[in-house]
Amino acid sequence: MSTWTPSSWRDKPIAQDVTYPDPAHQARVVRKLQHLPPLVSHQEVDSLAEQMAEVAAGRAFLLQGGDCAELFDYCSETPIEHKLSLILIMSLILLNGAHLPIVRIMRIAGQYAKPRSKPTEVVDVPDANGNTEKKEVLSFRGDNVNGYDVAERAPDPDRLVAAYFHSAATLNYIRTLLASGFADLHKPLEWSFSYVRNPELLQQFTNVVEKLQDRLEFMKVATGESGGSERGGTQTVNIFTSHEALLLEYEEAFTRAATSGPSISAPNSRPTTPGPSRSASIVRDERSPAASGLLPPKRFYNTSAHFIWIGDRTRQLDGAHIEYFRGIANPIGVKVGPTMKPDELVRMLDILNPDRIPGKVTLISRYGAAKIDDYLPGHIDAVKATDHVVVWQCDPMHGNTKTSAADASLKTRHFSDVMHEITRAFEIHREKGTVLGGVHLELTGELNDEGYSVTECIGGSMELEDKDLSLNYRTYCDPRLNYEQSLDVAFQVSDYLAAAKTGRKPRNLFKVAK
Repeated sequence: MSTWTPSSWRDKPIAQDVTYPDPAHQARVVRKLQHLPPLVSHQEVDSLAEQMAEVAAGRAFLLQGGDCAELFDYCSETPIEHKLSLILIMSLILLNGAHLPIVRIMRIAGQYAKPRSKPTEVVDVPDANGNTEKKEVLSFRGDNVNGYDVAERAPDPDRLVAAYFHSAATLNYIRTLLASGFADLHKPLEWSFSYVRNPELLQQFTNVVEKLQDRLEFMKVATGESGGSERGGTQTVNIFTSHEALLLEYEEAFTRAATSGPSISAPNSRPTTPGPSRSASIVRDERSPAASGLLPPKRFYNTSAHFIWIGDRTRQLDGAHIEYFRGIANPIGVKVGPTMKPDELVRMLDILNPDRIPGKVTLISRYGAAKIDDYLPGHIDAVKATDHVVVWQCDPMHGNTKTSAADASLKTRHFSDVMHEITRAFEIHREKGTVLGGVHLELTGELNDEGYSVTECIGGSMELEDKDLSLNYRTYCDPRLNYEQSLDVAFQVSDYLAAAKTGRKPRNLFKVAK
C-alpha cells in the first residue's frame, strides 16, 4: 500500500465532493484553516480511544446522538444546553440499567455537512405576483457549504471558516458548562427535564434519580468521599464531539502531527473531555522510547473532532475518504448498510485498522427495520472470522426514513421502526455471541417558544400521528427524535442492558412493529 500523508486522498476518486466557483479563494481559505488552533487535543482523542476499546470489549456502552444537520443558528446558549441535558439524561437512564460506564459522543460542534442523493433539487420559489413556481437549484449541503435560502445555494468556502468558529464557540460553551457543574449527578432534575410533559416518563425518571441518589449516599458513607471530577466521578462527565467527515479539505487542514506519549496511568487520571484542562499522570516505562533516549513516533490526529465517521455514500475502498481515514489516529466510524458486501467489509477493516487496535473502528449498522435480519447476521459472521475487534453500533434512523402520508413534502420516521431495529440488533448480537456496543441516534432537545418538543417522528409515548408532524416540524434535513421519544429509546435500551445483566427476558415498554 502506498505511503499515507494527510493529502494523499487527493490522488483518489472522491464522492460527494463540493465544487467551488473560485478555486483560488478556496485555497486561501484552506491555508487560513491550517493556521487556526485545533478544536480538540490529541490527549482527548487518546482518552476516547481507550474508552472505545472498553466498549468493544463489552465493558462500556456507547451513546451517540445529535442533529442530522447542525446549523450555525444552533450555536446559542439555550439549544446547546437542551442538547447537552438530553444526552446527560439519556446516559443516566442507560447507566441505571447497564451498570456500565457510558461513553457519550455528541453529533455537535462540526456536524454541518450532509451528503445528498442528488446534486440539485426542485423547490417552490415565490414570484413577483405572490405565487410560487418550481425551480431547480443546488441541493442544500449544510451550513458549511451553502445556505438553505435559494439565493445562497452557491457553495462558499468562507463558510468553512464560519464552521470552525461556530464549532469552537459551541465546544467552548460545552466545556464551560461541564466545568461549572452542569453535569453534577447530585442534581439531575435540573437538566431541562421539566420540559417533558408525559407523566409516565417523569415518574420513570424520578425513580431512576431516587435510585441513583441512594447509591451516591451509600458511597459517600462507605468511602467518606463525595465524588471527584474525573471520569467516573459525580460532578462532571466526559463529552466527546463527532461529525461525518465529508469535506476532506477541511479535515486535512486540521490533521496535525503529534508525538505519541507514554501510556496514561489509570482511568481516573485521564483528562476530562471536554472540561477544564489538566495534565494526565504519566507512567514512564524504562523500556519506553522516551526512557531509551529515542524520540517517540509521531501520529496524525484529526483535531476537528474526537470521533469522525465515513458515510454510506463515501466508503468506496479505492476512494478518497477511505484513504484519508486509514492514516489518522482517531477512533473512527463507518456506516454499514444493505449495499455492503461481507467480504468488502473485511477488506475495509484491513485497510482502516491494519494494526488491529481494539475499538479503533466502530461499525454503525443502518439497515432499516425490514432489512436488519437479512444483513446484520452475515456482517457479524464476516467480522467474527477475522481478528478485528470492533465496536458494533446500531443506527436505527437512516434506514427507516419515510414520506409522510399527510404531507408528501415532509420526511418522517416511525418510532416503532426505530425500536424494532434496535431490539433486533440486541437479539441478533446475543444469538451470534457478540455485543451490541451502542446506539447512534438523530435527536434534538429543540423546543418551540411554548416549550413543546419538535414533531418530526411518529409514535412513541407521546403517540404522535402523521397529522401532528406539521405542528412543530423544524428539521432542515432528516427527521429527529424529540425529547420524549429520545427518552423512550433510552428507557427501552436500558431495560435490554439490564436484562442482559440478569439473564431475564427484556420487556417491550413501547409498541414495536413486528
